[in-house]
Amino acid sequence: MRLGGPVFGEVKDPAAWVQALKACGYRAAYCPVQDLQQAERIRDFAQAARAADIVIAEVGAWSNPISPNDEQRAKALALNQERLALADRIGARCCVNIAGSRSAEFWHGPSSLDLTRETFDLIVETVRRIIDAVKPSRTAYCLETMPWCYPDSPDSYLELLQAVDRKAFAVHLDPTNLVCSPQRYFGNGDLIHECFRKLGPHVRSCHAKDILMANRFMVHLDEVRPGLGVLDYRSFLSELDRLDPDVPLMMEHLPSAEEYTLAAAYIRSVASQLAVKL
Repeated sequence: MRLGGPVFGEVKDPAAWVQALKACGYRAAYCPVQDLQQAERIRDFAQAARAADIVIAEVGAWSNPISPNDEQRAKALALNQERLALADRIGARCCVNIAGSRSAEFWHGPSSLDLTRETFDLIVETVRRIIDAVKPSRTAYCLETMPWCYPDSPDSYLELLQAVDRKAFAVHLDPTNLVCSPQRYFGNGDLIHECFRKLGPHVRSCHAKDILMANRFMVHLDEVRPGLGVLDYRSFLSELDRLDPDVPLMMEHLPSAEEYTLAAAYIRSVASQLAVKL
């Protein structure tokens, strides 16, 4: 697998981008271009990535393509199609978004309608529209696993894969996002093994986070830096090591370069114990 994360500071050209990634010890990166119309810039960064043996992990399309608001839904659909086309052009492993929410207030929910059959069918229809409009040949469209919307489990992701029925639909796995109960919290190693047993061949990219349950009467779960929670990284890295060696493991949501350095050090320490190459 390949460890990656964001780079900080101004990175205006491909050479500086590669240098910043190498300084962090990363072999995978988030897409450095956000505009499909910048053809020359896309070409230059793609060439620099290939020359430096950097895998572009993902292009984010963060929006709500199942919004109950017609205007917001249409804009999100167009954004997802554009970002999928960008991922295909630059050679990213995937374009990723969450499925979205039926909430009229928050694009990343939750809503009481999100985990219903009606919404499942709407997600299937929406994913097909995104993929069919672009017809990608090198990349895949993925939905990030989430605690309150589909796909919220290995089984619901499998069902989505079967229902969407498109070769360009694949899996983006963030096991931390699936930990939404004490049962999954204390059994997250088993959950991770189940994810890879059922979804492994479809995984295009993963996120690296961690999770910690607060000492409160009611269940309260917080996302924390890798190494500060209970996520079973031994299981996570062991399972990833069985997949395509180019599968990226991308750190996210940390506030500073220093925090990413600490997170990477923890992940590398577990990998070293397992003799796993990052």
